[in-house]
Amino acid sequence: MDFEWDIDKNRKNKKRHGVDFEFASKVFIDPNLLSRIDDRVDYGETREIALAMYLGVILSVVYTWRGDRIRIISARKATKYEQRRYYEGIFG
Repeated sequence: MDFEWDIDKNRKNKKRHGVDFEFASKVFIDPNLLSRIDDRVDYGETREIALAMYLGVILSVVYTWRGDRIRIISARKATKYEQRRYYEGIFG
C-alpha cells in the first residue's frame, strides 16, 4: 500500500493531535480496521474515516484515495466512544 500526505498538514496534525501521518499509515495493516464514508460535508471528493489499531493505539484516520495511493488528511487518537465502537466491530 502506498501513502501520501501534505508535509505542512502533517506538521500541524502532529502539533495538534500528537499523531504523525507516518505512524497513522501503519493502521492500514490492522485486519480489524473499520472504515466508513465521511459524508458529513461535501468535500468535493470521497473521504473515509478509519478506526484501526497500531502498537496498541486506536486511531481515527481521515483519508481519501488518489489513484492507487491513500492520501492521509488527518489522524488522532480515537475517543473513548470510538474505541468502544472499534472493539465492538461497529462503525457507521
